[in-house]
Amino acid sequence: EPCRRDIRSTNQTRLARMELLVAIDSLISECFSVGNLLFLAVVSHFGARLHRPRLIGMGCFLMAIGSALTGLPHFFMRYEYDTVIQDCVKDTGSSMWIYVFLGNALRGIGETPITPLGISYIDDFAKAENSAFYISCLQTITLLGPMFGFLLGSMCANLYVDIGFVSVDSLTITPQDARWVGAWWLGFFVSSAILVLAGVPFWFLPRSLPRQGEEGNENFNVDQGNKEQSVLPNTHSVKLANIAKGFLPSLKRLLCTPAYFLLLCGIVLKFSSFIGLLTFKAKYMEQQFGQSASRANFLIGVLILPVVAVGIFLGGLLMKRYKLSVVAGAQLSFITSFTAFILLLFHFSTKCDNLPVAGLTVSYNGTPEISHDEHSLMSQCNQDCSCSTSEWDPVCSDSGITYMSPCLAGCTTFTGKGKNTVFHNCSCVLTPSPVEGSRSVSLGQCPRGPRCTRSFTSYMAVTVLSSFINSLGTTPGYMITIRCITPELKSLALGIQTLVMRTLGGIPAPVYFGALTDSTCLKWGIRSCGGRGACRMYDSNMYRVIFLSLTTCLSGCSYFFIIAVIVLLRKQFKKEEVKALQQTASKQNETKLQSPEMCHPD
Repeated sequence: EPCRRDIRSTNQTRLARMELLVAIDSLISECFSVGNLLFLAVVSHFGARLHRPRLIGMGCFLMAIGSALTGLPHFFMRYEYDTVIQDCVKDTGSSMWIYVFLGNALRGIGETPITPLGISYIDDFAKAENSAFYISCLQTITLLGPMFGFLLGSMCANLYVDIGFVSVDSLTITPQDARWVGAWWLGFFVSSAILVLAGVPFWFLPRSLPRQGEEGNENFNVDQGNKEQSVLPNTHSVKLANIAKGFLPSLKRLLCTPAYFLLLCGIVLKFSSFIGLLTFKAKYMEQQFGQSASRANFLIGVLILPVVAVGIFLGGLLMKRYKLSVVAGAQLSFITSFTAFILLLFHFSTKCDNLPVAGLTVSYNGTPEISHDEHSLMSQCNQDCSCSTSEWDPVCSDSGITYMSPCLAGCTTFTGKGKNTVFHNCSCVLTPSPVEGSRSVSLGQCPRGPRCTRSFTSYMAVTVLSSFINSLGTTPGYMITIRCITPELKSLALGIQTLVMRTLGGIPAPVYFGALTDSTCLKWGIRSCGGRGACRMYDSNMYRVIFLSLTTCLSGCSYFFIIAVIVLLRKQFKKEEVKALQQTASKQNETKLQSPEMCHPD
């Protein structure tokens, strides 16, 4: 039975529910970062002086539990998409978001020790000239995770969310439809199992390793490690207290290093651009080029990530082969990053026109016309049909124009069922269908034309090339953080860098990227009994301009800080070289003065 409510109370209820949904959505989105940030600085400082491999193993187990919790709500609820045949059913509140919140928070906490403790563990026990190569190998292997994740996500996006619980044959939507929801939960359980297996080996790694070139002292290092692990509880407590006292002075020393501070500023801007690009890249490919979510994720996993992995590996190999200094590495990182930035500017000219949708992007007579007014959805051809303008059940005509629903297309009859349903006698369709002999439409949006396919090919080619060039400077850029500060602050520097990146870059970037891109929405979905749902149709031209402008502006501003870092590093290492030469000359003079005078014969 239709909902019967007072208009004023209905509007107030809808507004309150929308605000609550937005708040919950934002909370869930950021709880991974919040859980990570709460422990990052502490783990980075204390973990550097404790058993680093076991802390990483504990983190893997926490992430496994969090992943399982995140996917658990699927088994307690079912998804129902909106169709033209649907009664208004009052929404009931759900507390399932709490599972997702706790799961994301646990995953964030578990991820905390991996980067700062793992990188410092490698750098501590490797030769200086080999460290960059080992870190590049680690980062290359690390990309196997996202690569596998995108491919798994592509597979899951093609599976209906309630697969196994509903008949797929009864569905009237396809993965290309904006209402389609894939099996999002499946990837979390697969990840949980993999994380458990990955965490086991870390418990068998030693606390310390002999540094390369000092393998003869291995017994001494092992004995020392065993001695440190067998200390009494009260002694260990005193040690932790002493470590805690040194936290604030160490943090002050770190942030008062000019090169490190400027580097942080540049990284925040660059990371904000990267997070926005990574978060909305698949969506951009969907909205701009008409790709399905499954295909977008597949292409990212198959084309982009492999070349990035190769680029990172080659960047580390270059540093090892030519024994690049910190300054040379910083210059290489800047050149590669800026070259990739210039290439990305070509994306502004790589575009597809708006999908022709009657009443939104074209008028009912086929004239291009962007409209945000719901009255434009009605025309003389459908004014007697009593259509709802809030419905989104798109149908495609042979003329290439998409209509928001069969009713708005003016259709009066239909044949077939499920995905094969065809609507006939549609008074708003411009060109009669040659097959049916009447004005007919089929379910789903109309596909993009061949010109859009060529634009998408150009877009992917530029993306792959720029990703490869940019990744060549990843490892050299990473080494700047490790080398521009004193060795004892290494773990803390990496931890604070991650903390600042995610606090000032990772958390706010998806929020303002999402808010600005959502401002280009032409048609919002409506929940049953009211309330705004997901965006069904964007103005692709404005979406492209806003999305690309944000990413390029943030990246462009970061280069001012990176240039300043290079200038400071040049001055710093030049002074150190001069000082080293002076010390060498002083030692040589002392040696000459202390040597005995030669005896001369009478």
